[in-house]
Amino acid sequence: MPKTVAVVGTRGYPSYYGGFETAVRKIAPFLAGKGWDVNVYCRPGATQDDDAARDPRVRTTTTVGLERKSLSTLSFGLTAVLDCIREKPDVALVMNVANGFWLPLLKLRGIPTVVNVDGIEWERAKWNGFAKFVFKLGARLTARYGDVLVSDSLEIQRRWKEDFRRASLFIPYGGEIPDPLDVVPGLEHDSYVLMVARFVPENTVSEFFRAVKDIASDHPVVIVGSSGYGGPLDEDAKELSSRHPNVSWLGHLSDDKKLLSLWQHAGVYFHGHSVGGTNPALVQAMACGAPVVARRTVYNSEVLGASDHLVDPDPAAITTALRWVLSDKDLRSRARTANMQRAASHYNWDDVCGHYERALVMAMAPASKKPNPLAVGNAT
Repeated sequence: MPKTVAVVGTRGYPSYYGGFETAVRKIAPFLAGKGWDVNVYCRPGATQDDDAARDPRVRTTTTVGLERKSLSTLSFGLTAVLDCIREKPDVALVMNVANGFWLPLLKLRGIPTVVNVDGIEWERAKWNGFAKFVFKLGARLTARYGDVLVSDSLEIQRRWKEDFRRASLFIPYGGEIPDPLDVVPGLEHDSYVLMVARFVPENTVSEFFRAVKDIASDHPVVIVGSSGYGGPLDEDAKELSSRHPNVSWLGHLSDDKKLLSLWQHAGVYFHGHSVGGTNPALVQAMACGAPVVARRTVYNSEVLGASDHLVDPDPAAITTALRWVLSDKDLRSRARTANMQRAASHYNWDDVCGHYERALVMAMAPASKKPNPLAVGNAT
């Protein structure tokens, strides 16, 4: 009999919403190819079932929930867990500590869990006080009831050991080096500034937008992303693109090939994420060979492996750094090579997926052979 695994806590398979969904698009087919029976829980309308890259071996189950900013993760997580309890897989891969509230139910049913703890959600500026409280409590429950925890960065791993006295496996996100792609029509290779981000305060979006007003006078700027719910930052992006001929706002982009092309041919990619661990967009940008200017954080420094192109979240500093990279062709060439090499050596999807499979097997071990939760080490 094949081993069965349920994937809980994402928008489903295949989905292009964010980092969790990117991971599932890689991990689920990998496990299916290794003989696992994989069932990914989905939200209605959140998946692309006609996607040519969809692996037919991956099962999906759609459940109901409340599609609201503050309740969606909790409500969809609960309905997925309730169905998971009914099916009773051998193990569950749970994404997001908000689902820590439902881990006791899985434990009572005898379903071991591997939990990706994501970033430090309760420090994100987009959440109100109550939401931050919910995420912090979910994290405490995850620390208590999760069998094997996964941190996607060494800094997140350190925080969990320090804050919750729980060790975790370090398994980052992966990136893939694409074949050479054509430049997106209307753009020129190595000439434009690119930003790819969800429109939330901690991604330095407003500071980047203020820098764009200056940069767009000399260089094309491409903005990919949205808030997902509308709001002031979406309005600002719309105004920038309407006022400045050099600015293109593409909104949320689910066309992987187009996104990879944008990274591959960008003169410089700005990465403003400040709260979280290993960010999938940054890893993939590096794998595409994009020169990067990133916000100065311990997470971004860890992924890039250098601090040369890190900047403070200040529009003037961002402008200066982007112009500096755009003015030096040799610097861009060196950055392309270095980023691709680092992505290939440190953030390889085959390695990442293999580590996830070993984590699932670890969680399934008999109680007497399970690792001490305070002594779980690195996967790499």
